[in-house]
Amino acid sequence: MDAAVQDVKRDNMVARLRRVEGQLRGIQRMIQVREPCEDIARQMTAARRALDRAFYEMIACSMEQELGKSGDDVGGQYEAVAAVTRILSKYG
Repeated sequence: MDAAVQDVKRDNMVARLRRVEGQLRGIQRMIQVREPCEDIARQMTAARRALDRAFYEMIACSMEQELGKSGDDVGGQYEAVAAVTRILSKYG
């Protein structure tokens, strides 16, 4: 993957995380002003889903990196899949 694509992906990830951060600050304010619990729960669900999407993008990035290391080597591809499986087991 070329550097320009990596830079765009990195910038998109940071922007996504900043949006999640803003959502969390909004949830804190909702709690402080005693908004209804269901409204807070709805916003928490939205923030959690946004963070999950960021996580899945990061896992996809990890998969691309691992598979990129293996090249055309079939044995290396199996090792790359095993590495991704370990990551998913650990964090997923």
